[in-house]
Amino acid sequence: MNLLSDNINLHGHLQIIKKAKDGTETVLVDDKNMIVSGMGFGLSHAFTGDGSDDVDDYLIDRFQVGVSGPTTGIVSSLSELYGPLTSISEYGAGSNNVIEFAQQITNTTIKILPSVIIPRHRVKRYDSSTCVEYILVLDEESCNNIKRNGKEVYINEIGMLMRNPTGNYELDSPVLVCYKTFNQIKKTDDFSLIFRWTIFNETNFS
Repeated sequence: MNLLSDNINLHGHLQIIKKAKDGTETVLVDDKNMIVSGMGFGLSHAFTGDGSDDVDDYLIDRFQVGVSGPTTGIVSSLSELYGPLTSISEYGAGSNNVIEFAQQITNTTIKILPSVIIPRHRVKRYDSSTCVEYILVLDEESCNNIKRNGKEVYINEIGMLMRNPTGNYELDSPVLVCYKTFNQIKKTDDFSLIFRWTIFNETNFS
């Protein structure tokens, strides 16, 4: 995947906020994220005209969380989370989030994986669209008590995906466009997590 995003100076920043039931908010993470090669892959399809004819297919409209994010060694060619959640039950059957399965494009294959759809009212554009803010929410019923092989695991990675840049008509084929790993968070029904994710063009943003 060509990292075309390097040429147009795209960058990102992520805040992770823990919101308790009483409304108290605590910032857990406030740091830059990595723009990965799927962004260039998707934008290349848009600019060359060999991808989808539907402009909505180039929207960043979903996200995934996972449990195996590393502390080092992450490269921009990353095309999938290290340990993505794989079922609606892991995301939380009682959650208000809409979960959708799709044919995610990775560097090696196509994988059927779930992701959380980002409602359009949680996407805001600033500065003539040179800065876009996404508000991602894991509510109190999301991602609690996740177990792998009988052992409880905790979320420590997140990524956003572009909907369907190749224009696959049978099932959306999203690509990972940005990624962040962080210290493990033991999610419980005592709080929700808010991910305030900003993508901006550094050439036009200060």
